[in-house]
Amino acid sequence: NNAFVLLDEAQNTTPMQIKMFLTRMGPNSKVIVTGDKSQIDLPLRHKSGLIEVLEVLKDTKNIGFVYLDEQDVMRHRLVKSIIKAYTKYHGA
Repeated sequence: NNAFVLLDEAQNTTPMQIKMFLTRMGPNSKVIVTGDKSQIDLPLRHKSGLIEVLEVLKDTKNIGFVYLDEQDVMRHRLVKSIIKAYTKYHGA
C-alpha cells in the first residue's frame, strides 16, 4: 500500500512475470515499468513481457506509456551517437 515501485529492464521479463508484478499493486501505489525493446536478452523462444503488456494494456484507463528516443539520453555524449547509429543501421 502507498508504495512507489520501479521495475527496470522489463524487456527481459516474460509475460507471466510482468503480469505477476503488475497484479500485486496495492492501494494508492504508483508503478513505473521501464525497458528497451531493442535490448531483449531472453532466449529466442520466449516472448518479452514488455512487448506483450504494451498491447494488452494499450486501451486501459489510467495507464500511460511514454516513449523515449536519443533526444532523451542523459549519459555520456557518445551514447546519443551510438543510438542514432544503431537506429540507422536497423532502419528503425
